[in-house]
Amino acid sequence: MRKVSIVVATLLLVAIVYTQLTIFVVPPIGALPEGRTVVILRLNKTQFIDSPDAMCNRIQGGVSLLCRGMVLGAVVEKTKILIRLPYMDWLYLISTDGKRFER
Repeated sequence: MRKVSIVVATLLLVAIVYTQLTIFVVPPIGALPEGRTVVILRLNKTQFIDSPDAMCNRIQGGVSLLCRGMVLGAVVEKTKILIRLPYMDWLYLISTDGKRFER
């Protein structure tokens, strides 16, 4: 019975994390040359693993400096950063379905 409780609690925790948080990967760009990975509270338009480039590509079918800046500004303004981590390229590639965009 105890093992079942642990499994249920673990699944519940995973479900909460997956639906309430976003791992947001900011690639190296002019204002942030080293890039950054942050864990944020989920917004309506963010996915579990996301990036400004992935959001721009979903919203407007491509990536531009203007769109990147607007997405970054909106995310910083509308959510809370819980954890700051170094840039993780493999997470960026997950967010963009393996695509790289000009920096």
